[in-house]
Amino acid sequence: MSTVTPPRPARGSVPVGAVVAASGGNRLAPVRARPKGWSWRLPTAWPLISLFLLWPVWWALGVSSFVFIIFAVPMVVQMARRGPVRVPPGFGIWLILLLWLFLSAATLGLTAPNTLPPGGGGGRYLGWGIRLANFVAMTVTMLYVYNLSERELSRRRMIRLFGFMGVVVVVGGWLGSLFPTAGFVAPLRFVLPHSIATHPFVASLMDVKFAQVQQVIEGEASSPRPSAPFTYTNSWGENTAILLVWLIVGWVVLGKPLRRTAGVAIALAAIFPIIYSLNRGLWIGLGIAALYVAIRLALRGRMVVLGGLALAVGLIGVLIVATPLGRTFDERLQNGHSDDIRTTLSEGAVAAANHSPILGYGGNRALIGSNRSIAIGKSDDCKQCGNRELGSNGQVWALLVGQGWVGALAYNGFFLYCLWRYRRDHSAIGIAGTLVIILMLFFQFTYGALEATLAYALISVALLARNDRLRRALAPVPPKGTIAGLRARLEAAGDR
Repeated sequence: MSTVTPPRPARGSVPVGAVVAASGGNRLAPVRARPKGWSWRLPTAWPLISLFLLWPVWWALGVSSFVFIIFAVPMVVQMARRGPVRVPPGFGIWLILLLWLFLSAATLGLTAPNTLPPGGGGGRYLGWGIRLANFVAMTVTMLYVYNLSERELSRRRMIRLFGFMGVVVVVGGWLGSLFPTAGFVAPLRFVLPHSIATHPFVASLMDVKFAQVQQVIEGEASSPRPSAPFTYTNSWGENTAILLVWLIVGWVVLGKPLRRTAGVAIALAAIFPIIYSLNRGLWIGLGIAALYVAIRLALRGRMVVLGGLALAVGLIGVLIVATPLGRTFDERLQNGHSDDIRTTLSEGAVAAANHSPILGYGGNRALIGSNRSIAIGKSDDCKQCGNRELGSNGQVWALLVGQGWVGALAYNGFFLYCLWRYRRDHSAIGIAGTLVIILMLFFQFTYGALEATLAYALISVALLARNDRLRRALAPVPPKGTIAGLRARLEAAGDR
């Protein structure tokens, strides 16, 4: 009787079993052949896929501010059924931030320097509760992505979900630029109880708009600034920067020729709404992104790719200067209408943190008066005056007011730790993921980072951690008696 010898894997290839085990698949059932015909079984990662692919629906319904909280529930259920939950490196630092968010409820009744006393009733606790729930939901999302195996949700597919959202924000940018006054009432508004639907926060979510119309350039009419598919134009700006990074990686760097061509076309199409948004923070962020990628490519000796990047940036610059977008760009740079307001709010946030450095005040506080005088309030002559909120001009300032210096340091400490830990990951995921962290560290001074923005950042951290875990699992282990072997085993123990 003859025996059949299974074919050996090609030299240099990695066995499928090794990849599955390294990516956390050792706790799963054996891989079975897919049955022929239609299958109505939902994919394992359906909560995350629904968040991304149906985001335009959640935005149109007016529930985008709560959708991560809603889908965190099935994510927790799935992780509880799977068994022990792995946590990414540095998670302990992030837990300190979550703990401080919870403990800061004790200071909600205190009054910060030069601010109005906090309102009575349950309103202040409602705002604190929503903020805490969002942070917890984003944390659950990060753990969920980190614990999924390559078979359940591959890193490449996760990047493509990011790419899909990149297309959505570009389309939303064009809609907001071309139809700035367009909008509609969310259908959910008609089924909510009147007492809930008329609440100011809920009412703002139910009033769905494509853009925010603001007077940004002095001496000119109000300017439409795209915001779809988010609530605010600043959210559109920071999310556009993050999502374009992943779109370029997934479609241009890792995509096939057709997808690569489409990715380049979408990136070019994004130029118009990016300039039209008058968003200086977004412009600076994209400049930081180009500089960072150039440095990483130069350090790796990728001079041909670096030359292509320089050529692309140059052509984009010429395109902007040679079109009416150049005039808009120049006028916006010369009109910093919000600079005085931001300076006043930033100084107030630091003063608040100095008076309550450990726990902060639990949330934002309304400033007495305005940046001009404590006696000046909002009027027809001064639309920008009156009771601005400390903590509303950026994530770091919100943390300083809400959770003191400890909260701000924990937030920054987590992202700085991740940036340092994955600095040697020279893959496309490594460069893109660390770039997203750098953008988050920069945007914290000008933008808030709740809901989708924080989720995208923490998912990027999860992708970096998964990429690093798989790389370490497939790398040859040095002998036990060497320093390299000891270091490798200590790092492996720290990952558990």
